Amino acid sequence: MNLTEFNQSDLCEHFSCPERSGSPAVYILLYVCSAAVVLLTVCGNLLVIISVLHFKQLHTATNMLVLSLAVSDFLVGALVMPPMFIWMIESCWIFDTEYCLCFMITSFILVNLSIYNVALIAVDRYSALSNPFLYTNTISRRTMCIVIYCNWCVCLVYNTSLYYFNGSFASSVMCPGECLVILNQFLFAIDLAVSFIFPLSVIIMLYTRVFVIAKKHATAIRELNNHTRPKTQKITSHSMKSERKAAKVLGILVSVFLMCLLPYFIYSVLGDVIEVQTESFHKFVVLLYLNSTINPVIYGLFYPWFRRCIKLTLTLKIFQTDSSLINVLS
Repeated sequence: MNLTEFNQSDLCEHFSCPERSGSPAVYILLYVCSAAVVLLTVCGNLLVIISVLHFKQLHTATNMLVLSLAVSDFLVGALVMPPMFIWMIESCWIFDTEYCLCFMITSFILVNLSIYNVALIAVDRYSALSNPFLYTNTISRRTMCIVIYCNWCVCLVYNTSLYYFNGSFASSVMCPGECLVILNQFLFAIDLAVSFIFPLSVIIMLYTRVFVIAKKHATAIRELNNHTRPKTQKITSHSMKSERKAAKVLGILVSVFLMCLLPYFIYSVLGDVIEVQTESFHKFVVLLYLNSTINPVIYGLFYPWFRRCIKLTLTLKIFQTDSSLINVLS
């Protein structure tokens, strides 16, 4: 999750605070655009949180994972994006050392949470498709909540321990105007495996299996249609469409996730053999955080239940009596 170990003098040479250039109008526009992204991230994920928590029909094991992902994305928008955008626009870390350390650890914890939430969703979808009877009998909402709680605790302990044993609590800002946490080579290798290689391998492998299973189901339904009456054929065709749509949404979510994630990790791995520039570093980090903005947009585009929940929330109908019992899935 971090840059590899460099010589401190080289770091300070590459990461330096340049003189502020450009017209005030450009800076105002940059701050307005940044505020819009932060607002979209916070409000979009807040709507997902309210929807899953309020409507009882959405209280399923799978949606508990969606809720966990939305909470981590919400915290990215509320706690991480504002200082990151200020740092990027000003080309200089204008806050103190203590806040730099809190910012770095918080961002790494939340990014890890997002990665493992997506990995857990992959495990959940694969389990539900490969063995639906076992999944229904063993995976309850309470069980999923315990899994999510453990995921949050492990990510918190892991990232805190990582920087404690690295000695980064002693000194975080290594150069004037910059906020850098540098892992030694051994811890960097461990973090790369734990935060990137393992979860990404799980995500890619399981989602590949999900698509294969969905294709088999679609083939089976198509064959069944050839031996059924028109009425039944209409029902099974609808089921086939639903499965294809679910597979399509999963593919879009994972593709966007990988597009946002891969550049940052590739840059981190190659940081010791390419010229490290602050502007490039900022761009890859911002792209990583933008995944938290895009997720609720994808929900809104492809999930009708989310659009219904948004309408009910914005029209304040969720404050009406028994509004939590409204059918949002039909």
